[in-house]
Amino acid sequence: MQMESAERPRSDKRRFGAFQGVFTPTLLTILGVIMYLREGWVVGELGLAGAWLVIAGGSLITVCTALSLASIATNVQLDEGGPYAIIRRSLGLELGGSVGIPQYLSQALAVAMYIFGLRAGWLWIFPHHPPLVVDFAALGVIFAVAFISADLAFRVQYFVMAIIGASLVSAFAALFGDAPWQPVEWWRHDAGAASPRFWEVFAVFFPATTGIMAGANMSGELKNPRRSIPLGTLSAVALGTLIYVALAYWFARVATPEQLRSDHRVMIDRSAFSPVVLAGLLGATFSSALSSLVGAPRILHALAKSEALPRAGWLAREEGEPRRAMLVTAGIVGLAILLRDLNAIAPLITLFFLITYATINLVVLLEQRLAVVSFRPKLRLPVIVPLVGTVGCIFTMFVINAAFSLVAVAMVVVGYGLMTRRKIVAQHDDVRSGLFLMLAEWAARRATRLPHGRMKAWKANLLVPVVDVREVLGMFSLIVDLTKPYGAITLVGVKTAETPSDFESELERLADDFTSEGVHCTATALEAKHVDRALVHAMQTLRSAFLRPNLLFLTPLSARLSPEELEVPLRQAGENAMGVVVAALHPQAALGRKKRINIWMRRQAPDWSLEAGLRRSNINLLVLLPYLLHERWHAKLRLCCAVEPGEEEQARAYLSQLIEASRLPDDTELSIQASSLEDALDATPGADLNVLGLPPDREREFVERMLRLTRSACLFLRDSGEEDALA
Repeated sequence: MQMESAERPRSDKRRFGAFQGVFTPTLLTILGVIMYLREGWVVGELGLAGAWLVIAGGSLITVCTALSLASIATNVQLDEGGPYAIIRRSLGLELGGSVGIPQYLSQALAVAMYIFGLRAGWLWIFPHHPPLVVDFAALGVIFAVAFISADLAFRVQYFVMAIIGASLVSAFAALFGDAPWQPVEWWRHDAGAASPRFWEVFAVFFPATTGIMAGANMSGELKNPRRSIPLGTLSAVALGTLIYVALAYWFARVATPEQLRSDHRVMIDRSAFSPVVLAGLLGATFSSALSSLVGAPRILHALAKSEALPRAGWLAREEGEPRRAMLVTAGIVGLAILLRDLNAIAPLITLFFLITYATINLVVLLEQRLAVVSFRPKLRLPVIVPLVGTVGCIFTMFVINAAFSLVAVAMVVVGYGLMTRRKIVAQHDDVRSGLFLMLAEWAARRATRLPHGRMKAWKANLLVPVVDVREVLGMFSLIVDLTKPYGAITLVGVKTAETPSDFESELERLADDFTSEGVHCTATALEAKHVDRALVHAMQTLRSAFLRPNLLFLTPLSARLSPEELEVPLRQAGENAMGVVVAALHPQAALGRKKRINIWMRRQAPDWSLEAGLRRSNINLLVLLPYLLHERWHAKLRLCCAVEPGEEEQARAYLSQLIEASRLPDDTELSIQASSLEDALDATPGADLNVLGLPPDREREFVERMLRLTRSACLFLRDSGEEDALA
């Protein structure tokens, strides 16, 4: 997934941590009106074991989705829009908009649903108050809090959380009172897991397990979304599930099944102190409405900024709190309140949430299947997790309401078609190019033309010149490790007057050996008087090939070329959008034990900012290729840098920022020497492989000098401009 400078300086908007910005709104949305008014009914309808099964089923889908969301959050720096931003960056602006617009509307309509629940609790206390006045008074208070700032909204939610906590204490305290415990009905005989009734109850209860996007919607204003979203979401889901499980047992003990089925006020009436539970009900509906009214405008603002909404530039231009979007959202909520009854479209609201959840799980499935180097989350999931989340969401949609599910899917499809016709230019890469490439590889391996993947789907596709097959055999394992499993190798044999007669057959056998190792490899031979010109012709010819090489891999054959001859293919590589890899093995140790890799970063003075460094420096391949080797070898990485005295702290901060932004392993070491490069090479602990940038001129002299100084295998790299270490 495309990542925009993961750790660039953050704006002042980013001010919320995991607890305030994610955990609190997520937990309060989970612990909503269903907990107070419907969970006892679920226990009465199905029995305690049946209720636990419903909770487990709903929580399984939610946990899988939360894990997928957490995995994505550790791979990409999310801006505002939460789930919409995830889908847009992964599957494209068109699908992101077609899902994001219904997601926004369902979030806005959910505010009206929560207000109706709040009104029901209020009228229990003040039955003579006009319902419409209560609804708009509640909207006014909620809107005022949200409009002032999200910070105030979260502070109010602390108070609500305290009330909900007190209501739970009051409920559980009733178990220790004088009232007798009721015998537990484990299963209701006519409501087994295979019965239609079971799934009807499941459909009623399932919305209680949603709400995991309440924190993700604040992604643009979190101090560290990569940490806060996984930590806050997963902890809120875990605690919420535990509370629901414990409350199911409480309901089974304090009332008979008949009472649970007929009386929705059991939790209020059977608690130790009823007023505090009623206050918890009011607080839960209030906080859920507040979270939705805080989150929905941010989705709308993100939709407007990415031009997914036509003629909405006036919404996009607003900085800070999205108050214009909040006014629009409040207007939609007000119109929904005037309808007086949202029961007719309530299932559609839940279904749009489920479509969003299913799409997030699908994003992780696709990213894992594509195996692009840009997908390297800190939280890796077994494929079964997003698979269960995807299938579970789709299954639940049709369990809740098959007809509405078809309507919801149709609306997304129509929205996708309309978005595609608008031909909006996306601001970010997505994985679709990689997906199309994977399908094309499967269906038409011999196709000659296909738009190649961009930075998002970058893989190591090597162009390997072959003058002597034995030279490539010495690099065989290194080439395999750079390209397996989804890269490709193109062998270009160069035949001269001295070439043996069996050269082409040996070249074919070499290609077969790479293929047998699981790497797609093709081979061709060119006749030429000059090796350097043959390499230039090969690069020019293969630029439009099906699996276009993006790296020129030079083996020791470079020793056969004079500095002038070597300069020609090196210059032409850049003109043909190809990076350069010059590989040289140690004459005795070869690649050694493949346990240590030293990566030498160029001094960045005077500007040590990460964004400027990536733009002007030869750094991207220095991150991507060692990462690929780290994955294959399980080797330890070390970032090294030679600096001037007094620059050590700047260099350390820069390299630490690079590790975080490019998602290099957390145990990557740093070695910073205030000395010349030669002295730094001598002072830095040795490695099995040293990786250095290739200078813009006098390349051969630099390569030979570094080989003498490092006394190890070396890779010398030059970017093409099509790589992005932060992608």
